This record gives sequence, structure tokens and C-alpha cells, in this order.
Amino acid sequence: MLFAGESPILNHMTDTVNLTNQFIIAMPALDDPNFYHSVTYICEHSEHGALGLMINRVTDISLGEVLSQMDLEWPQQDLADRMVLLGGPIDPERGFILHSPVGDWDSSIRITDELALTTSLDILEAISSGYEPDRLLIALGYAGWGAGQLEQEMADNAWLSAPADMKILFDLPLEDRWEAAVRSVGVDLTHLSNDVGHG
Repeated sequence: MLFAGESPILNHMTDTVNLTNQFIIAMPALDDPNFYHSVTYICEHSEHGALGLMINRVTDISLGEVLSQMDLEWPQQDLADRMVLLGGPIDPERGFILHSPVGDWDSSIRITDELALTTSLDILEAISSGYEPDRLLIALGYAGWGAGQLEQEMADNAWLSAPADMKILFDLPLEDRWEAAVRSVGVDLTHLSNDVGHG
């Protein structure tokens, strides 16, 4: 499991905002099995492309297992039992931690004043030693788009966009997140569901 070192995508941050700190919500007609009914939090969006984490898919790996694989001590039990999310189909061995507060870590990007995405091992070492961020989401893999690709998919109506909601991002049960994200932009779910057969 790879946490040490920087992700190449994280090295290309610019001041371009676009969909950064937004949800993109898969439309029912998006039949890619990797993204069907997914909600993805966009951590970075610039002229170089976009990076996001799906927030409603789960792996069968717990945080305690991740720490054990790295020969780190388990934190308190509720954190150790927390399941790791499937952040996306790209680089599924790489770990990403979305957290608040931002802190000061070796390889980290500040998304907002309250949220950062970290890929370095030092945050896991801190968690193992008892540090508990106010908000924490751990994922393996990410969703990525090349330059202009996400913009084209948005133009093709593959995704809805919505302002990120911290309750949806961190608190809601995974199975409720797609519907809650759709409702947050006032879209009629019945109408959406009728646009495509059940997948």
C-alpha cells in the first residue's frame, strides 16, 4: 500500500478553481460500472485535469488493517474499525486521506481553509499515535481526468455538479449519499431514474 511520496497529479496545482470542492454526481445514463450512481468529491481541477475521490463506494479493508500492513499501531477502536473507501479505479494501491483540519503534512494539498488531501505516511503515523482529525475519509485509488476531459463529460450531461456538503461527505451512510447529493441540487429523482434502465 503506497502512502509515502507525492502523487504526480498533486504536483500540478494551480489557482484554477472550476469544480474544486464540488461534488460530481453520476447521472443514471452514465453506465460505466466504475462510476454508476457514484458521488465524487473533486479535490483538484485545473487546466491539467482533475482528481477526485468517490465517496460512496467501500472496500473490504479497515483502517486497522491498513495500519497493520504498515507495522503501525492501531488507534482507538472506532477509528481502527472504519472502512476504507474505494476512491476510484486509478492507482488502487495508493492511499488518499481527506481530512479536516488541514494540518502540516509532507505531501498534502489544501482544498479549502478546512479541508486537505494528504498522500504521505506521516498523517497515518500521527493517527496511529493517537491523533484524530475532526473529519477523516480514507480511500484507496482515485478518479482522474485529463486536460479538458471532465469539462467534456459535464457538457455531455454525464454528471451533475453540486457544492460539496460536509454532512454528505463525512457523515451520511454511504448508501444514502447519491440520493442526498442529487436532492441537494433540487433534481427530481423519479425523472432521473426513468431516463435509464436499472443497472
